[in-house]
Formats: sequence, C-alpha cells, structure tokens
Amino acid sequence: MITITINDREIKLEKPVSVLEAARSAGIKIPTLCYHEQLERYGGCRLCLVEVEKMPRLQTACTLMVADGMVVRTETEQIADVRRGILEFLLINHPLDCPYCDKAGECDLQDLVEKYGPGKGRFKEKKRKVPESLQDPVIVRNMDRCIMCTRCVRMCEGLQGASAIAVINRGGHSHIEPFSSGRFDCEYCGNCVSVCPVGAIMSRLHRHSYRPWQVKEQYETVCPYCGVGCTVVTQVRDDVIKRVIPKLGSTVNNGMLCSRGRFGYEFVGSKDRLSVPLIRKNGALAEATWEEAITLVAKKLGNIKSTYGSDAVAGMASPRCTNEDNYVLQKFLRVAVGTNNVDTTARTGFAGAQSFIENIFGQGATANIISGLANSDTVMVIGGDPTTVNPILGLQIRACARRGGQVMTVGEFEGLRIFSPTKLLPRQFTETFLLEGIVTALREKKGLSGANAPLEGKIKSINVTAADVAAKSGVSEKQLAAYVDLLAAATTFSIVIGKETVQSIGGSYKLLLLAAITYLANGRVYLLSEKANEQGALDMGCAPDMLPGYRPVAYPEFTKKYGAVWHAELSEKPGLNLFEMIEAAEKGTLRAMYVMGENPVCNIPNSGRVEKAFKNLDFLIVQDIFLTETAKLADVVLPALGWGEKDGTFTNMERRIQRVKKSVQREGMEDWKIVAEIAKNMGYRMDYTKAEEVFHEIAKVSPLYRDLSYEDIEKGENIYPYKGEPLRDVKEDIQIDTSAVSAAAGKLYLKVERPLFHSGTMSTHAASLMNIYPHAVARIGAGRAKMLSLTEGDVVTVRSKAGALSLFIAIEKAGDDLSVTISNNFESKGAFRLADYTLDQVTKAPCIDAVEISIEKVTA
Repeated sequence: MITITINDREIKLEKPVSVLEAARSAGIKIPTLCYHEQLERYGGCRLCLVEVEKMPRLQTACTLMVADGMVVRTETEQIADVRRGILEFLLINHPLDCPYCDKAGECDLQDLVEKYGPGKGRFKEKKRKVPESLQDPVIVRNMDRCIMCTRCVRMCEGLQGASAIAVINRGGHSHIEPFSSGRFDCEYCGNCVSVCPVGAIMSRLHRHSYRPWQVKEQYETVCPYCGVGCTVVTQVRDDVIKRVIPKLGSTVNNGMLCSRGRFGYEFVGSKDRLSVPLIRKNGALAEATWEEAITLVAKKLGNIKSTYGSDAVAGMASPRCTNEDNYVLQKFLRVAVGTNNVDTTARTGFAGAQSFIENIFGQGATANIISGLANSDTVMVIGGDPTTVNPILGLQIRACARRGGQVMTVGEFEGLRIFSPTKLLPRQFTETFLLEGIVTALREKKGLSGANAPLEGKIKSINVTAADVAAKSGVSEKQLAAYVDLLAAATTFSIVIGKETVQSIGGSYKLLLLAAITYLANGRVYLLSEKANEQGALDMGCAPDMLPGYRPVAYPEFTKKYGAVWHAELSEKPGLNLFEMIEAAEKGTLRAMYVMGENPVCNIPNSGRVEKAFKNLDFLIVQDIFLTETAKLADVVLPALGWGEKDGTFTNMERRIQRVKKSVQREGMEDWKIVAEIAKNMGYRMDYTKAEEVFHEIAKVSPLYRDLSYEDIEKGENIYPYKGEPLRDVKEDIQIDTSAVSAAAGKLYLKVERPLFHSGTMSTHAASLMNIYPHAVARIGAGRAKMLSLTEGDVVTVRSKAGALSLFIAIEKAGDDLSVTISNNFESKGAFRLADYTLDQVTKAPCIDAVEISIEKVTA
C-alpha cells in the first residue's frame, strides 16, 4: 500500500501510478493538454506542474510516479502563475476564433484559459498562419489552432500503428501534416480526431452543423459493422445522429474506432431508405399500405404451405439484425410455417469454421477475448488481413508486435507489413503442403500430450518433410525451420483465421491442420467475423439443424421441449442450408423465400445463379432498409427499422452479448415486429410489445442464454458462458475434405478484396466512406499490368464462367501477377458476380479461390 498526500488529502494506492492518476482517482483535477489516458506519458505541455515537498522545482504530474509519503500541492500561487504563462504562450499563435470553431464547447484549451487565464495577451506581433486544409473528404485540418501537444501523432504511431502523420518543420513553424501532404493516405480511423484537444483536426461530416451543447441526447450502443462489437456513443440533435464517438474505457475497443465505425453511420439518414411497403403489381413494385402488404404475405405463405407443404418455404436471417429479430424469424418459420429451412450468410464461412473447430476442441473454443491477442507472445495470422476485416482486433495484433511479441503470417497482409512479421509466402495453391510441413516439424519438436486422442490420430497421419515443402511450395527448409522454432517457443500462442482459408478448396483440411498447430502450440483460436451479429444469429437457432442454444432439431427431446414453450409441434427434419435453398429454388421444389435484412444476390457467390433462382420462386419477400439487388426481385418489400432506430442485442465474436440501443425515432416497425404481425395473420400470435420481452423468452428457451436479462448485460454479466447450461459437447468424428487444385500456367485467378472502408453494401450508403472508396476497381499487380499494357484508370472487362464485369484498373506495386482482386461491396459490380463455387463437403462453405478469369482492356 502506498500512501501520499495531495492538497492535505491522504490517498492510499494499491500500486504505483503517476501523481496525475493518483489525483484523478481522488477527484482532484490537475489541468493537462498533452496527456491522454490512452497515450504514453509525454510531459510536453507542462500544465500539469505541481509542487512536491523536498523537490527543488515544479514537477510534471503526468510523468512523476508516486512514492510512499509523498506530499503534493496542485494549486499554489507559483503554479497558477506558471499555468497562466504557459497558456499565454500557447495563445500567441492560436487564433481567437472560438465563435467560429466547431470545437468550441468541448475545447480543452478554451476551458483552461477560462479557468486559469490570462485575461488578455501581451504579444503584439502577427500570429503564425497555416492555411486551412479542406483537400481531404473526411478530415479537415486547421493547423493555426494546433498547440503541438502531439496527441494525434502519438495516437497514429503508437496505438493505431498507421504512422500516417508527423510533426514537420521546426520551432515556431512546426505543425502536423500527413506524409501524403494534402489528402490523407491512411486508414481513416479518425482516432486523431478523438484525441485532438483543440480544433486543429476535425471531422468534416458535421462541420458547422451544430455545437456540442446542442446535443440533447447521447446513447451508448454497439457498432453495426463487423463482429468485434465496438462500443460507440451516438450524439443526437433534432432526431438526427450528428456524430458517433468511441467510449473511453469500454471493454472491447477502449476508445478506438475504425473508419466504418466512426464515419459509416450516415446510412441511417440516407435518402435511399425504404419508408413504405412495396408490392409487385403488373411487373413493377408499387407503394402499398402495411395492412395490404402483411395480409398478402400471410395469405401467399399460407397458400403455398397448404398446397406444397411447409418445406416449400424457406427463410434467411441476418447477421445485421439483432438477436431478437433473428430469434423471432426462426420461431416464425418453425412454428407458423412448420419448417426448419432457415439459415444465414454466416454459412459462407463463419458457421462451418466455428462448428469444425468446436467439434475438435469443444463448445466455446473460439470464444476468446480479443484483448488477449495483445498479451500473446506469438500470434499467427492466415486467411485474411485482420486490420481490414476486424480492424480493432487487428490493432491488438499490432500491440503484440509493439510489446515484443512475434507476429507470424502465412501470406502477405498489408496492415501488418510495417510490424516486421515473420512470414511464409507459399506458391499459389500450395498452402496445404506448407501447413502439413509445419504440423510435421512441430510435432517432432513438441511431441503429443495425449489430451485429444481424435486430433492426435489425425496429426500422426501427417508426414511431410521440409524438402517436400520446399519443392512444392517454394518455402525453403531454412525458412520453415525458423518458423517452426518460433511456434515451438511460444508460451502464449494465438492463431487468427480468416475467411480466405475457409473459402478455399480443401478448406476443412486446412482448418484441421491449423487446429493441429493450435493444439501442438497450446494456443487459442480466433475466427475473423465480417458482420456484426454472425455469432448471435447462430446462437438464436438460425440454422437448419439447430434450435436456439445449439440444440439439434433431430433430437425429439429438444423439439418437444421447445414446442411446449412455443405451443406448437416442431419438425424433427433438418432443413435446407443456404446453398441447398438456392438449388431447391432452381429445381422448383422451394416455392417461397422470406429474406430478412440480407442481400443474397450480392452476398452469395455466383450472383447470377442466385438471381435466376430467386426469379424462379413463386413468391419472394424481402424485408430490408434499402432497395437492394435482392429487394428489386421481390414480390413484396417490407421496410424495416435499422441500426440506431431500434433496441436489441448483438453477440460479438467473443460471444459477448451487447446492448443495441435506439438513438433516433423513425416511423416503421422493427424486424421482429413485422414478422410477428405476419405470424398473427397466419393464426399464430406472438404478443411481444418490445424487444426486451423477446429477449426474456430467449432467456427462457435457450440453455445458452438461460436467465439472462438486459440488466445483467448492462452490469457486465455478458461474457460466455453466461449463466447458461453447458452446451452439448457431443464430439463427432473429424471429417475433412482433402480436395486440391493446381495452378494452371499463365492463368489469372480471382481474389475477393475485403476493404477497410466498406462492409457489404450497407456502407455504400454512407457518403463519407464513398468519398474514400467511391467505386469498384480491379486491382492488378504492376508486372501483370505491364504485360497487358494497362495503366492506372483504364477500363477493363473481367470475365469468368459465371459472368463479366467492366471495372477501372488500380495497379498495385506490391501485388502478385497471378490474380486480380475485386471487392464485393458495390451493386452489380461485386466479385461474387464472377465467382462460381464448389462446396466444402464438411464445412459447407463455398470454395472460391480457384476461379479462373480473363481480363481485357476496353477500347473507346
């Protein structure tokens, strides 16, 4: 115990902290400008100077560590004079434009000058002038206001790890600039905006549109984009979300955000939002009333059910929707319709990978705390760049590197490049040979513990020499040995697996090999999750073979138990998965589809085939917030409330349940309420009046969420395994799909880009993100571009067996010459228009890594 005295108050501390932190813990305020809770101690502004007994001069409270018996004073005449002088110096060049500056009202400098003075300045010369920069579409720089606290630089270089800005020039001419000069060439996280204490770096999204004191409401909620589940605060004025900021100290992201989380909220107020139901009449969608639309949907589904049977209807839930929405949809399909034909786009990767890993290691094997990555001594990354798919998770890997940990990759990931990862770059389609070599060598170094007999049986059957690896993959024996040595030396090992691995030919076998590496290195598995509620949708039973809480539909005891609560007889026949639905629609055995919050024509590979299958349906219902590619095919379009307009919960990739809160009022109905109204019209009542009542039923039905409440979640009792019963731990035989493919000489292959600035098509309705990444491009390596006589900005046609796209060319200096990379975020321009697929026989994920393409320049 350390005891110190500050301003005659005795303070007891459990561990050594700075004087500033000690004072704040006791509610004593010491002024600062350069200090920020997230950043390393700097001591540059000198405003935190304090008097310490037996020390001859004033000390900076932010850098001075406490010592037992220390006596400190924070408010004396000498300190006041020094603070007044420091502020007067800062105001020499700082413009007195507070009435015009957007930072007024939350400006640290303004507040400190008001409290500590000076009343007026004595400096008569002209102020330094730095032109305001409006060259960037998202961030505005006004370096006249900069006080050189370097918070932004320390944030960008330290926590974010982007190193995109720096102090340039010297002395009184110093100011902050991005290395790219005018426009930022960075990750657009906006975390520099968060930490700037003045109005030097600000967001353009709300420039001159409101003052901080005009914000009437603030709501703590969860970001709607990826599976990390960052805590954000929405600031609302006149029923419009004006700004989204991170919450300092939040468990998942601790005050950090990515570009999507900070700037992507604009879709909520988009003019493209659906506002009234649409019904197809005479081949065109026309506006209708809610009563018309709901009555028609109930009637059509009832007729199809009675004519063709319950299994002629299927439903698609959404990882964009809340747990409550997804729970009600699967309940509707199982009870009101009578089918288990329900699935989500988590089937394209996350669902099968998680099921595979949990079958080996047990339920909850992937429910690992994200911050644990920063505390690992070794992190291996494969199958996708975590800094673009799950950016805040990616920051934890960068933090591991900064702390001296080993970051190891299989493949090249731009977001980790400057962190000197140990990387292996196998030839195309030889990753499996490389992983087999790693498993063989690691087994010989570490041995087998006997803890997992089924997995060890598989590991023993793998025998590939380093020479074989070198011959087939191009990774030398020396490189392989060094890589395995690092894995063997790891004491806290983590492996991060992305969708590219899951969606590759032989993906389940690669997952087995990665599970073997995890087992031999005694590590933890993290599965990258692209959508906000993939985990929650699965937890809610949005799968053809599982009820809520992962109870198999094929087990009579479970269907009877759930049926008793729902007052219905449930089918024990597993339903169709996502891809089986498409096949059934093509054959005509599936007659109707209910799509909630999803855009399968865009988000399922071979979009052309999906589109034709949907056109073959007798009846298609799409419930969404935009008129998506899928909605344009629908017979009925139901406009739902979106994120920021409804209450509920998400479950992130850690299996952390989080509250999603309504921020603005909007006419319309939540997804769960629309479904409940249709169910009522089909003769089955769901008498919910709010989302919390739905969650109460979930907590009653699901053994996983047993006895949980919104209050428990608010109090932090939201970490797996919650209060629930242990999930079923019936392990099955480890099945694998060992399909393989070889690269054909001279062929080009399609790669799917997962960009930092977009997520699905939802982000394309956020103007700021579109300003950063405005349209689809075909990214090609400089070598291949030279071979094809292509230059930046040329228009090309990219063709595959599945379709063709016309796109602008973007030349990547470090890109390979064997592939063309295209994102899947822009309507009618997505990579999935080109991507035909086969299914992995175990995970049922689509394999899209061997799509051959051709490219030719479009001439005027």
